[in-house]
Amino acid sequence: AYERRFPTCPLIPMFVASDTVNEYKSEDEAIHVIERRCKLDIDAPRLLKKIAGVDYVYFVQKNSLNRRERTLHIEAYNETFSNRVIINEHCCYTVHPDNEDWTCFEQSASLDIKSFFGFESTVEKIAMKQYTSNIKKGKEIIEYYLKQLEEEGITFVPRWTPPVACKLESSTSHIRRPVSPAINIPDSATKEGLNNKEILNTSSSPSEPTAGTPDDKLDADYIKRYLGDLTPMQESCLIRLRQWLQETHKGKIPKDEHILRFLRARDFNIDKAREILCQSLTWRKQHQVDYILDTWNPPQVLQDYYAGGWHHHDKDGRPLYVLRLGQMDTKGLVRALGEEALLRYVLSINEEGLRRCEENTKVFGRPISSWTCLVDLEGLNMRHLWRPGVKALLRIIEVVEANYPETLGRLLILRAPRVFPVLWTLVSPFIDDNTRKKFLIYAGNDYQGPGGLLDYIDKEIIPDFLGGECMCEVPEGGLVPKSLYRTAEELENEDIRLWTETIYQSASVFKGAPHEVLIQIVDASSVITWDFDVCKGDIVFNIFHSKRAPQPPKKDSLGAHSITSPGGNNVQLIDKVWQLGRDYSMVESPLICKEGESVQGSHVTRWPGFYILQWKFHSMPACATTNLPRVDDVLASLQVSSHKCKVMYYTEVIGSEDFRGSMTSLESSHSGFSQLSAATTSSSQSHSSSMISR
Repeated sequence: AYERRFPTCPLIPMFVASDTVNEYKSEDEAIHVIERRCKLDIDAPRLLKKIAGVDYVYFVQKNSLNRRERTLHIEAYNETFSNRVIINEHCCYTVHPDNEDWTCFEQSASLDIKSFFGFESTVEKIAMKQYTSNIKKGKEIIEYYLKQLEEEGITFVPRWTPPVACKLESSTSHIRRPVSPAINIPDSATKEGLNNKEILNTSSSPSEPTAGTPDDKLDADYIKRYLGDLTPMQESCLIRLRQWLQETHKGKIPKDEHILRFLRARDFNIDKAREILCQSLTWRKQHQVDYILDTWNPPQVLQDYYAGGWHHHDKDGRPLYVLRLGQMDTKGLVRALGEEALLRYVLSINEEGLRRCEENTKVFGRPISSWTCLVDLEGLNMRHLWRPGVKALLRIIEVVEANYPETLGRLLILRAPRVFPVLWTLVSPFIDDNTRKKFLIYAGNDYQGPGGLLDYIDKEIIPDFLGGECMCEVPEGGLVPKSLYRTAEELENEDIRLWTETIYQSASVFKGAPHEVLIQIVDASSVITWDFDVCKGDIVFNIFHSKRAPQPPKKDSLGAHSITSPGGNNVQLIDKVWQLGRDYSMVESPLICKEGESVQGSHVTRWPGFYILQWKFHSMPACATTNLPRVDDVLASLQVSSHKCKVMYYTEVIGSEDFRGSMTSLESSHSGFSQLSAATTSSSQSHSSSMISR
């Protein structure tokens, strides 16, 4: 289909003509390389063409087809004005590593304008406009020729096979590839990139996958059992996002079910899903949400007066959570506990919901990734519209929406009173459109009629307070005694205690404004340790030493503390007049850290004095390191960068004698974020011994 666009393509108006200047075919016809000189009519102002003295621009394109490896590499560079402008482009068609019936396409390009008669900026804009336009049409063009082939009756191209079957002379002669039956692997396979380990791996039968490897998960049985119905495109999005996480987090990634929730929440837009998933993983680590069920015990007030709890499951097998909101004293709970304690309790409920979904998936033998919530509003009145209570509710909704997407399968709101529309008006703008579609609201006793509760919950488990026969162990709520109320100061201190159990701090890094932390060392051979996550952008991490203390830092607060998007500070310590090598020195090689990476490491100090840890803006865009489509890279480059990065960090100084028993930390390693991960590997990037950091 790709070859059909030559010698010219009517779908690309600026592609006027092309001539073949060189062609090569291997004897076995596995390799076919063809080089063409392409004539382009660039959409540029007539004045610019006249000044440049040309009407057409010529490019050289080299296409390398490797039928053995099933790849097509396309390279192109400009011939016209090559001494003034350098354009290089590379495209690649390959077979998807997890599904050999899928084709992957990658595209990248570079533009370097040295000089162009004073019109450098204009040429850059024209080049980017043309390139972006061609990228958008690329899929349309290939689909046009695929359809053309189908109309001609060509729907299948036989797989390439060697002219003469070669047998291995070693004892591995009977090992065969899992595809293309009855083809022995030739001796030259190892020379062409297939090592002995890979040859042995190919002997594994598809019906006997190795447990625990990520590539064996997306077979049909796995999808049906754990993920549900996925279209090929959705499955491809999951694999691509998982692959990006594997490369960024060095193998430590969330489970497929969790990744899939974020993809569904953003209609399988990979860029948007990746952004909110990374933010959520950072949030989980900062607030230690992974450990909340094991380490946090709800206060007795919550256990006695919070009228909610888990109650069997609905007809679809989803865990069922019952909340008697009308019987709950929201004002009393907020006054007695504060907003943060309520939020933490709701987070523990959601974590328990995730655990119950996994259990029900095993019990029912089909994927269950969400739960049903039954909210009884009997007793709801104006007391529940108390402003601080509504504020706490809105914040809880905001946090849950950001970090537990697609976990609510259905929300049944029963016995809605007249005051409910007022509450709904306040709350609904904060609820995602996809989530709102799952709401079913019943006024009075409508839930007992057709289309009511019996359509979703078995009669045997309808709670007794709704007219059913099942005893429900959910607390009845009631008024919280005022003797349990606490003052605003007490609540504020309690809130700080709850959420500052995290040892991490947040900082913002700008282009030209790094964030720096000062550490004073009295005893040489002390150990400075660090652990930080790059939440946004790419940064360069440096460590400097100075014999004299820098001036008091210039501190600029950048935002109020927020759970969903923690604010950060920007502190600069190194004075502009200081010179590297005279006033201070670098003690570690700079470490470039990409967006989404988690880095741990340590440095054994050689001298007393002042050490400065620096996080500095790195000019390379974060998306350039991903394996996501190059279209997004180009489109992103057209937009103005905010030149802002965010890091979340923790540092500590340990005496060398105390550090010896904890040598597993003596490294710089990149790892993952969350306990949602099944794997726990990390990759060392320091000069010290390579060990796993936990």
